[in-house]
This record gives sequence, C-alpha cells and structure tokens, in this order.
Amino acid sequence: MIQLSNYHKSYGQKEILSISELHLAPGLYWIKGVNGSGKSTLFKSIAGIIDFKGECSVDNVNIRKAPIKYREKVNYAEAEPLFPDFLTIKDLAEFVAPTKKATKEQLQQLIQVFGVIDYYNDRVSTFSSGMLKKTGLLLAFLGNPSVIILDEPFITIDQQSTEKLVKLIMDLHQNKNITFLVATHMDTEYSHLPYDKVFTIANKTLLET
Repeated sequence: MIQLSNYHKSYGQKEILSISELHLAPGLYWIKGVNGSGKSTLFKSIAGIIDFKGECSVDNVNIRKAPIKYREKVNYAEAEPLFPDFLTIKDLAEFVAPTKKATKEQLQQLIQVFGVIDYYNDRVSTFSSGMLKKTGLLLAFLGNPSVIILDEPFITIDQQSTEKLVKLIMDLHQNKNITFLVATHMDTEYSHLPYDKVFTIANKTLLET
C-alpha cells in the first residue's frame, strides 16, 4: 500500500503539487496529466529521488524513518532515461542489482525479456532512444519491490517490446502483488493494461477520474 499525507512540493516559490491524503491498495494505476502538470514530480517524490514536505509510506515503511528499506520497496523508470556515456548496461546492472538485492537469475531473465543481450557490453553513448529506454526499464524491474513506477514506459520501444513489457507487468502484479503507477499519454486500448483506477493531475493536485 502507498500512503501519502500532507504532501506538498514546490520549486522555489512556485507550488507544483499539493495532496492532502492518498491511500492506494495494491493495484494498477494510470496517472494522467498534461505536460508539466507534475506527474514526474510526484513519481520522483514517491521514488525517494527528490525531497518534499509531508509523509510517504509503502507497506507502512516511512521514507523518512527508514529511507534505505523504503527505497528497496520502490523502483522507478524515467520517461527519458540518461546515463553516463562511458557506462555499459552491464556496468549499470551490476551497480543497481546489489542495492536492490536482485539475483543473477533475475538479471539474466530481464536481459532476455528486454532483448538487450546484443549491446549489453556496449557504452550507452552509442545507444538509440529505444535502447536507452529498455535499459531504464530493465533496471526498474530489478529486485523485489512492492511498487514499480513507470513514466511513459511505452514510448520509443517497438511493438514486440511493448507486448513483453505488458506481459511482465501483468505477471508481476498477479503473481507477486506488485503495485504499478503508470504515466502514459496512450489510451488504455493501446496500453493494454486493465487499470484499477485512473487519476488525473490537474489544478496542482491528484484527482480520481
């Protein structure tokens, strides 16, 4: 379960988001909003990447009271991931996997799912946007999180990869009860995911739609 209370995020004097209370049971959730509405800000807050005012817990683990344990429970994939040019997927995976307590078997499975084996040892400076996207997605599925946050996961990847991603999401949700927060501009008929609820970020807050 994700719990937010008295959440506020501002950049300087500009308020971006304010959410008094949010309680999400395990499920699949679609977060909508126009560009600049605050979707990525909310995601990065829940993922523990940026600071904010208020409280956030996942499975009753509070981000402020137990930050390391909390971050083991939440994984995040950016819409347009960027990595240091000199690193390879292998470098990134071998750095992230231990922090997420991922097994070698799980890593090998994800390498196959996302089809990155042919450029696993290449520097990311040579990657296309689709290859970068698959790298970010692979890292987001490492470990045993309770929540996986995916920001625009279906852009820049091919149809076959989209289908594999949808299958992976459904398998993990149904078999491991992992919660997914997904931001996408694609209609549900194209994203293929049976969302439990849809939320829209508008007027600097989050509304169920």
